[in-house]
Amino acid sequence: MAAAPSSDKDSAGSPDSRAARAGATGARRGSGRRRRTGLIRPSFAATLKALDGLAEMGAQVAVCVQDLDRGDVVLAGDDYVTLPIGGLGVVPLLVEVASQVELGTLDPLEIIDRPAPVEVGGVWQHLKAPALPVSDLAVLAASCGDAAATNALIERVGLDAVRARADRLGLSSTALLDVFRDRRGPDDAPRLALGSARELSALFASLVNAQAVSAAVSAQVAEWLTLGHDLSLVGSATGLDPFSHVEDAHGMLFLNKTGRDAGVRAEAGVLAGPRAGVAYTLIVCFDDLSIMHRLRAHDAFRTLGTELMEYIF
Repeated sequence: MAAAPSSDKDSAGSPDSRAARAGATGARRGSGRRRRTGLIRPSFAATLKALDGLAEMGAQVAVCVQDLDRGDVVLAGDDYVTLPIGGLGVVPLLVEVASQVELGTLDPLEIIDRPAPVEVGGVWQHLKAPALPVSDLAVLAASCGDAAATNALIERVGLDAVRARADRLGLSSTALLDVFRDRRGPDDAPRLALGSARELSALFASLVNAQAVSAAVSAQVAEWLTLGHDLSLVGSATGLDPFSHVEDAHGMLFLNKTGRDAGVRAEAGVLAGPRAGVAYTLIVCFDDLSIMHRLRAHDAFRTLGTELMEYIF
């Protein structure tokens, strides 16, 4: 792991949504405060140590942290490498759904039947409702990585459309390859999704900066992602309520998406406070040989979360 901190040298929703406003306001506020106080930025030394430890044990690690105010990368390591990212690959799908809604080619209230059951995750499989509207499916896919909701959206808009959207977003190393499956056969894609830390951080930055397709599309996707329930990795350091963190008493903005698979943990998001705002991605692919191997991987995410909190406050 050669991670090192960098030197300083597509109705999709209202563009004035809470998430978009908070991201832009937080970034501007943070930039001004840094200029006034001249505070020293964290070095991410603990994160580098944790990631180096994982790499020494044979894990593949990729990280990218981008300052939202200045646009430069403040921490990077193998961020160009394409790695499996699990359910994090749903983000380009959400962008395509919001884009089609904005264009009027997809009705957000269109009712879609539940697809063939998958048990890999989510809540729809436990609900009695046999069908849900597109907008609700997007909420389920973004908030809890619901496999059935994600598969239903993929069937509706098509993987080809999602891949074309990814190309237009400039994602050459990031792709949603398949639907969720309980088991992958020889004729199936070997992974749900692949991505690079660099592209995913840039994508999240473009969402909060209203630059992904359009301001309305960016705001809608960011709003869906603020509903995320998985705060067990980087998000654990925020102290936020996993089920209600759109409004925070301390002026913090947080939106994220995690991805999990056998031996894969990934998270990308935006964290902004009074001092700064960042878009971040961390991907760890490890041999899940024991619970300790898994917990070491999780600890690295939490270490990054702690240092990101020091960076933004």
